[in-house]
Amino acid sequence: MEEISALFNGFAVAMTPFNLLLMLVGVTLGVIIGVLPGLGGANGIAILLPLTFTMPPTSAIIMLSCIYWGALFGGAITSVLFNIPGEPWSVATTFDGYPMARNGKAGEALTAAFTSSFVGAFFAIVMITFLAPLVAKFALQFGPPEFFSVYLLTFCSFVGMNKGSPFKTISAMMLGFALATVGMDTVTGQLRLTFGNPELMRGFDFLIAVIGLFGIGEILLSMEEGLAFQGAAAKIRGKVVWETWKQLPKYWATSLRSCLIGCWMGITPGGATPASFMAYGVAKRVSKDGDKFGTGKMEGIVAPETAAHAAGTAALLPMLSLGIPGSPTAAVLLGGLLIWGLQPGPLLFVEKPDFVWGLIASMYLGNLAGLFVVLTCVPLFASILRIPFSIIAPVIIVICAVGAYTVHNAMFDVWLMLGFGVLGYVFKKLDYPMAPMVLALVLGDRAEDSFRQSMLFSQGSLDIFFSNPLVGGITSLALLLLFWPLIGKLVGKKKATAA
Repeated sequence: MEEISALFNGFAVAMTPFNLLLMLVGVTLGVIIGVLPGLGGANGIAILLPLTFTMPPTSAIIMLSCIYWGALFGGAITSVLFNIPGEPWSVATTFDGYPMARNGKAGEALTAAFTSSFVGAFFAIVMITFLAPLVAKFALQFGPPEFFSVYLLTFCSFVGMNKGSPFKTISAMMLGFALATVGMDTVTGQLRLTFGNPELMRGFDFLIAVIGLFGIGEILLSMEEGLAFQGAAAKIRGKVVWETWKQLPKYWATSLRSCLIGCWMGITPGGATPASFMAYGVAKRVSKDGDKFGTGKMEGIVAPETAAHAAGTAALLPMLSLGIPGSPTAAVLLGGLLIWGLQPGPLLFVEKPDFVWGLIASMYLGNLAGLFVVLTCVPLFASILRIPFSIIAPVIIVICAVGAYTVHNAMFDVWLMLGFGVLGYVFKKLDYPMAPMVLALVLGDRAEDSFRQSMLFSQGSLDIFFSNPLVGGITSLALLLLFWPLIGKLVGKKKATAA
């Protein structure tokens, strides 16, 4: 009951006219970002974050989170109509969404996608409402060793649960740690890796790095590929919506299963993209029509869209309650909170309850606003793809440059942004993941501070990370995840030898 009472107070904070306007603006901008290939939730939030610096923190985070909801919805539009995933997690939606559109059922496919997205996000928001305060209360018992062990668990999870090369993941993370050390040492006050350049004293601002890595890097890649858009038109009429909604309840088991997969992959650093593929694969295996998946089955849209939105939303749970982001977008939001002087984690629920519950309430409202906007304005958003990419790309680059400049009002930051953009392009070409590097850049200095404080307490002994069942259990789990790829290979070799 405590949570419900706090949530009603949050609705009072979120439902001011100004905040409601920001929700609609945020959702609309988010859908546009989701529709444009080469952008995405993390990119859009990173680019537009400087515009919120003059807003109250609650209003700013409401607008940014609604941009995220809109981007989640928008990716489905291009996947269904143009067979172009607007977001990485929308790839699985193209498998059955585009065939449905080609068969003249674009309205049904989009309605199913948007409704499933709404259901997945709603399930995750309810989970956040009731679990986040409990996790935060539990985390109030944490000291520096416990926090470092949680940071270690997050870093190791990216290594152990990533489907790509562990070497590439670790390399990207190590680069992020190196970038996080540049500037002034928070413990001793000494300068590190500045090479006599006064501009580097403040270090690499994560926002500039993210704008470059995601925004400029994706644009460079898109320019190289020479994107050209062509696809089917769609208009969602009321009759189509009602007819589709009548069919969706028979897929309740698929929706529930996808919600659970999405929430699990969101809380652990799996992310929305693997969640969508996993949900699609499980649905195909379990469904009696599994052999027809890929030919335009509605169930093949319901599964990935539900899982992707549940994962994208659930990633905010560890960010709010522990201060640890579960996705690149959550990492960008975490950086925004730090810029506004707010410390995500268990104390946030005690010190800033209005902010936390206003944000959670805005998730409910933003998700509802997102569903309304996309159901009524699909032709308008789809028509954006008629604009030549040669016009869209320079506009995005200018917005990125303005955003980077406004962080510290320094031209040096614009050059840094371009440098990170080239780095992001190289990462994409070499198939190196950027999420681990962004995570290390955001959390690296905090993990270092927790580690050094722990070493001061224990007089240099690593035994402190196994000094009680809580910290010992988390550290052991982190090490298990770190070596999980190696363990999997050894088990595979043993099975092969036995056979």
